[in-house]
Amino acid sequence: QVQLVESGGGLVQPGGSLRLSCVFSGGTFRDYSMGWFRQAPGKEREFVAAVKRYGGSTFYGDSVKGRFTISRDNAKNTVFLQMNSLQPEDTAVYYCAAGMGLITSTMHIGAQYSTWGQGTQVTVSS
Repeated sequence: QVQLVESGGGLVQPGGSLRLSCVFSGGTFRDYSMGWFRQAPGKEREFVAAVKRYGGSTFYGDSVKGRFTISRDNAKNTVFLQMNSLQPEDTAVYYCAAGMGLITSTMHIGAQYSTWGQGTQVTVSS
């Protein structure tokens, strides 16, 4: 019922920036924490960032701290991931995810999220 539709992926040079968007529908957006995960070929899914229901608390994976920013606009039912200083190691399929009842200690765990987007490819290459 809940659906997530991502956009904003693409090809960017090292040092460049991209902004991913994920539009939520089919539920009450303010009831859901939102997360971003990524998966590169041959690697496990990796937690990128998460934001609680009202946007006041954000969390980041160690590899993206200081470079990526997650935010949400509850009036637009949209969560964003601003990615700066992109590096080749950031190349992956990026997924947004929605979950209810998440606590801080579990927001990095993909299995805690009930709905996932289709994924969008981010490629960082010169």
